[in-house]
Amino acid sequence: MSLRKIGFLILCLMLGLSSCKKDDDATDIPQVVIRDRGEQQMADNDSIIKYLTTHYYNAGAFEGNTNPKISELIIDEIPESGVLPNATDKVLFTDDGIENDEVETETITFASVEYKIYFLRLNTGGGEEFIDFSDRISYTYEGSLLEDDDSVFDSAVTPVQSNLIGNGVDDGGLIAGFRKIMPEFKGAESLTDNGDGTFNFSNHGTGVMFLPSGLAYFANPRQGSGIPLYAPLIFKFELYKSFNNDYDNDGVPSHIEDIDGDGEFSIDPDDREKEGDDDTDNDGTPDFVDADDDGDGVLTKDEIKIRTVTKDTLEEVQNETLNLNEQLVEILKDELNNKFVGTIIEFTDTDDDTIPDYLDAD
Repeated sequence: MSLRKIGFLILCLMLGLSSCKKDDDATDIPQVVIRDRGEQQMADNDSIIKYLTTHYYNAGAFEGNTNPKISELIIDEIPESGVLPNATDKVLFTDDGIENDEVETETITFASVEYKIYFLRLNTGGGEEFIDFSDRISYTYEGSLLEDDDSVFDSAVTPVQSNLIGNGVDDGGLIAGFRKIMPEFKGAESLTDNGDGTFNFSNHGTGVMFLPSGLAYFANPRQGSGIPLYAPLIFKFELYKSFNNDYDNDGVPSHIEDIDGDGEFSIDPDDREKEGDDDTDNDGTPDFVDADDDGDGVLTKDEIKIRTVTKDTLEEVQNETLNLNEQLVEILKDELNNKFVGTIIEFTDTDDDTIPDYLDAD
């Protein structure tokens, strides 16, 4: 091999090594600066209010409609004239107070920040009970950007099932906005599986949520989703059915193991007594995934008593006489037999100290 060829090969090798080192040492990867949640909430709230006060929807299509479809929903910008196309159309949010507003509002606290949430109730749903924040739900949806509500980034036209809140290990659940707003709705009044992947339903929950980024993806949008950082979102949804989760299979539905009732599962390793701690025995595992909630060596399922009642009507189950320390925790409809089944737990208190046995280590 000639010296010229050898020199050329050496030069190529040096350039290759230099190029590799440059790539390895690259510092042009964009760094995400995490914004203050409180400040971002104020900006998002302004954006949502601006959107709501400049848009209307075809309200007439949903009056008396117990089977509303999100595909029937039209949300559009208010014409410059201020005159809506049809007499039954309504603005989403007026400027003169909330009593005439179509969109409902609530104030919640999440991640130590106070959020105002907004949702449009097209139909509450005729199911047995309102959704619990830790349920598994069957639903369809359509997600779009607030700033461009025609830009749908995700949807499901056939029902899917998701946990509203995850188990903290391999299931992260849905974004926070879903578990904050879904409890305002019920599933369908009746639901029949046709056995071919389709089903018939009536009087199901239908609505629209307008979410600030702090209750959506904030600084962590799904990769490839097309959702920008800190983007407020719109989700239209139809809710068909809910299922109580019992993540640790201890017999106590998970939503009951939210000790402070804030709609979140959390523990504070530095202050077990503070509000927001859901770990009774201070073992670092919150009760909803702890089979022995009080750490006394006796499983929670062995410190409660469960019974079921089957009645012809929902009202009969709801009016069932409960014994001392009993609680009606779930009502399901047996579609096959057209019956209603209620699950009742007796939270026994052997020593009568007002602390149920499954939470009492003494």
